[in-house]
Amino acid sequence: MAATALPTLSVKDLTTDQEVRWCPGCGDYSILAQMRKALTTVGVPREKMVFVSGIGCSSRFPYYMNTYGFHTIHGRAPTFATGLKLANPDLQVWVVTGDGDGLSIGGNHTLHVLRRNVDLKVLLFNNEIYGLTKGQYSPTSRTGTKTKTSPTGSIESPVRPLAFALAAEATFVARTIDVDVQHLVKILQRAANHKGTAFIEIYQNCKIFNDGVFDYATDKSVKADNILYLEHGQPMIFGKDRNKGIRLNGLKPEVVEIGKECALDDILVHDEFADEPTLANLLARFSVPEFPEVVGVLRQVRKPTFDELSDHLTTAAIEKRGRGQISDLFKADDCWTVD
Repeated sequence: MAATALPTLSVKDLTTDQEVRWCPGCGDYSILAQMRKALTTVGVPREKMVFVSGIGCSSRFPYYMNTYGFHTIHGRAPTFATGLKLANPDLQVWVVTGDGDGLSIGGNHTLHVLRRNVDLKVLLFNNEIYGLTKGQYSPTSRTGTKTKTSPTGSIESPVRPLAFALAAEATFVARTIDVDVQHLVKILQRAANHKGTAFIEIYQNCKIFNDGVFDYATDKSVKADNILYLEHGQPMIFGKDRNKGIRLNGLKPEVVEIGKECALDDILVHDEFADEPTLANLLARFSVPEFPEVVGVLRQVRKPTFDELSDHLTTAAIEKRGRGQISDLFKADDCWTVD
């Protein structure tokens, strides 16, 4: 039997007739464009793709992808997506959320979809602000951030999305940046091919309410000294002159100058496939100015997915008791009479 050819999609195939309604200059435009590019390469037909969102600027995403989509309720996109994946395991299901939707009202739902390892791809657009509701501080806003709801500066410690995902034992954890288009496409492709929950934090600039919060990670004049690109099996080197690296001093990471303070062999080598997430947790806590902030895949491991385990239980029950009929439930003895 001849092999079935993989479907060939174009960016146009994945583009709808809906007017894209984000503010001019919003980072969401770039994420949308790179998503369309990424999905032309993964070999999945449009009929097998679904985008599920909650509430927020990012949650308009399903309208602009020419696939199936659901615009659901605030913070509950992971819940809808879980049910969808269990009912239709052949679908490739993407959850699009933001730092407010996914880590505030939806934090509990995001936590459980990660720990269960449902075969979903979670995109968390992090702009460190509430954009749709016009500029309140969010769970990821930095301490001291001045907003409409924190006019003297936020006094709260921010959530670290990567550390949150790793603590929940997510099997794929990565970070990328809205305007780093080639890297963004690569990370989206890798997430699409991962079996299990893929969690991707995307630094996304809100032009209106938090413009420039990630300039240190996007401005070409300073980016090299502030961003560490992770590559499996490669030493953690960064800097304009590629002469800085990360070394472990006991259990404490430190920035060192290669050739002056240490040799290249002393620099930490990245292992994204390690079952033990200790190193990934250290990397997730890096923040400028003490450390460069990491982009790339921090962790990728294979574990049984929730949908695989659930299917196993269903199959075992059918083999033991037969398929059964839903009408039998209504005729069972275990019932109540309400006067």
